[in-house]
Amino acid sequence: MTDIKPNLIAGAWSTGVGAIENYNPSNLTDLVGLYAQASVQELDTAVEAAQVAQVEWAAYGLERKQAVLNAIGNEMMARAEELGTLLSREEGKPLAEGKGEVYRAGQFFTYYAAEVLRQLGQNAQSVRPGVDIDIRREPVGTVAVISPWNFPTATASWKIAPALAYGNAVIWKPANATPASAQALAEIIARQDIPKGLFSLVMGAGSDVGQKLVEHRGINAISFTGSVPVGRGIAQAAVGNFTKLQMEMGSKNALAVMDDGDLDLAVAVALGGAFGGTGQKCTASSRLVVHQAVHDAFVEKLVAGAKAMKVGHALEEGTQIGPVVSEAQLKENLAWVAKGRAEGAELACGGEEVERATKGYYMTPGVFLNTTNTMEINREELFAPLTAVIKVGSYDEALHTVNDTRFGLTAGIVTRSLARASDFRARARSGCVMVNLATAGTDYHVPFGGRGESSYGPREQGSAAAEFYTTVKTAYISAGLPE
Repeated sequence: MTDIKPNLIAGAWSTGVGAIENYNPSNLTDLVGLYAQASVQELDTAVEAAQVAQVEWAAYGLERKQAVLNAIGNEMMARAEELGTLLSREEGKPLAEGKGEVYRAGQFFTYYAAEVLRQLGQNAQSVRPGVDIDIRREPVGTVAVISPWNFPTATASWKIAPALAYGNAVIWKPANATPASAQALAEIIARQDIPKGLFSLVMGAGSDVGQKLVEHRGINAISFTGSVPVGRGIAQAAVGNFTKLQMEMGSKNALAVMDDGDLDLAVAVALGGAFGGTGQKCTASSRLVVHQAVHDAFVEKLVAGAKAMKVGHALEEGTQIGPVVSEAQLKENLAWVAKGRAEGAELACGGEEVERATKGYYMTPGVFLNTTNTMEINREELFAPLTAVIKVGSYDEALHTVNDTRFGLTAGIVTRSLARASDFRARARSGCVMVNLATAGTDYHVPFGGRGESSYGPREQGSAAAEFYTTVKTAYISAGLPE
């Protein structure tokens, strides 16, 4: 009998009220493990303990807190091969991507370890004589972290690390599709020099423990990454308690390929942006807006490149596209292929379920041609290894098409023109702009977030994270005259 991997509730490991089976999407006969499901009562216990532990943690000396975050980050980087293999085994991304994700997650912790020592306040002169003003940031309190399955370690880390760095307690509810990575990170955090209950892991269904978490009056802030519908539900649930919100949701990112751009570079960044992570990321290049002068040549190279990509077991050497995460995701992806065809798009390659040596959720990368920006496949986030080419006649039309979306996370352009690049950077309505780079791929030390329905609330990552994980206190001090 496989042991149940437990939740971490108020400093103690608990097998909860049930368990879910976690299978490898590359090999459906491979049981990764059984993972506990938390109860609502355990959630209450975790929140109560967090409120007490947070006060103690906030009073820790700066170097003591810094040492904790450094220890977490350094262990993650040292174990990137092991933990990256586990991540790829349960989520399906190629091994190189899994190892890279874990290493990057460790860097988030070491970055925020340094940020612990960079928390500087401000002074101001008062309009009243003899009064000094002191402005500083304090922890917001107890933070609920709700993370997705597509980057199960990295996304969670870029939330948990700043939350702890700025003196908060954390209640973490990961996605049930990737519990192994969550449990592994929780084990690392639990071994550190932190107050009992400062960090809790509450694995469970979003409709049950997740809903109770966002409604809980003991939660001071919620950081969420996931879909727009779920984000809306969280906002509605949280508003009753005036809980502080930070949400990263869907997108429909576009890469504009101009007639003066490097064609080989354009194809390379399009393939990487569209199909990296099996297309299962919010920064994927799902719309390729291509100038008519280079359209045919670009499409020929793009389709050839997509056909050449190796689809296979995530842990197999040479795999470029692993399986999608679940049967439900595969069915949804295939439904989008049918939808695109019904709308009149031409499927130039891929978009098909395929078999490999082990039974899994394998799908070939698909490229739609002859699409318009009004088609549903170009309006909605697909979260699949699918991309669509939209032909345009000019730079202005390309920019208009890029901006014609209710989302706005990332946008990219391939061009040799400094004037076009500068104009695009200024006028693209997205939180992140890429020039001659894939729309996917961001650094950890600078702000990340979008516009429209892609994001809500303060930015993530870098020093900008302080805006969400802290609250500002302004103190007025009248010291009087010295005697």
